[in-house]
Amino acid sequence: QVQLVESGGGSVQAGGSLRLSCAASGVAYNCMAWFRQAPGKAREGVAAILRSFDRTDYGDSVQERFPISLDNAGNTLYLEMNSLKSEDTAMYYCAARWDGTGYCGLTAENFRYWGQGTQVTVSS
Repeated sequence: QVQLVESGGGSVQAGGSLRLSCAASGVAYNCMAWFRQAPGKAREGVAAILRSFDRTDYGDSVQERFPISLDNAGNTLYLEMNSLKSEDTAMYYCAARWDGTGYCGLTAENFRYWGQGTQVTVSS
C-alpha cells in the first residue's frame, strides 16, 4: 500500500512561486506525478518523474516552468511552481504507480495511488 500526503498549497499573486511537497510511504511505486484539476475542467497532467532514472515528463501547459524532483531517498516529491498565472489555479494532486516500461507519462488512468490534494490559488 502506498500513502501520499501533499502540502505546500496556498494563495499567491500572479508571478509568484510556490513549492508543493508530497510525502510518500510504501514501496510499490517508481513513477510519481503531479496532476491538477480546476473547477469544471478535466484533470490535467502537470509533471511526472521516474524514480532511479530521474526521467521527467511535463504537460504542455506548464512545460518546465514547474520543475519536478525527488529527494535523495525517493520518498518526497516536489513541484517548484514558478511564474504562476491565474490559470494555474487548481487542486493539485500527487499520484504514484509502478512502471515496468521505463516511461512514466501523464495519463491519469494509469496511476493507482492518489493523495487528497492541495489547493493552489493564484490571484491576478
